Amino acid sequence: MALSFPFNRGQLVVLVAVNPRERVWGRLVGLESAGVAIRGMELGSWEETLGLVRQGQGEQVSIGTRFVPMHRVESLYLDETVAGAPSMAELFRRNTGVDPLDFLADPEIPRRGKR
Repeated sequence: MALSFPFNRGQLVVLVAVNPRERVWGRLVGLESAGVAIRGMELGSWEETLGLVRQGQGEQVSIGTRFVPMHRVESLYLDETVAGAPSMAELFRRNTGVDPLDFLADPEIPRRGKR
């Protein structure tokens, strides 16, 4: 019996990368043998980010869409409640009052007018 693959586009995840070491929380954009595409932020500034978003200054947070090659991926976790500990998304929502999927949404790209 085959198990279903739990990682799907749009899910919130935590990615741990090496060389250099970094932890990224964000929305999964793509996953393939070449690597992982994620829209999110490094966790080193988590508390600062919560404060900025809580104060209505979320646009000051450095969020980006990046591709991490598979040779750098150490692990990829679903952002979920584990053993009673809240998910990062729950903590984000609880501390800021903002839906994390709205916060991590793709930026609007200005459209050029027709010529």
